[in-house]
Amino acid sequence: MIHAGIEIEELVRTYPFSVKYLMEHGVKCIACGEPVWGSLEEAAKEKGFDEKSINKFVMEMNDIAKEQQVSGHNETVIEVKPIDN
Repeated sequence: MIHAGIEIEELVRTYPFSVKYLMEHGVKCIACGEPVWGSLEEAAKEKGFDEKSINKFVMEMNDIAKEQQVSGHNETVIEVKPIDN
């Protein structure tokens, strides 16, 4: 289940669709090289979103996850590896 406190790394690994969802909503630009650590709530707040918006993101992503589960569309889980400095 997706919640505001979920770590971005776990969110992306468990729910790959979240990358596109977050990018479309301006929360994270993982493809652009922004770090993937911290929680969904922290990432959204960094981009200026309030609690109401964050709750909407959580609800919508959980709905997408449920739809995929019901439809039998299981996305491949991807492995997110930290970047070594």
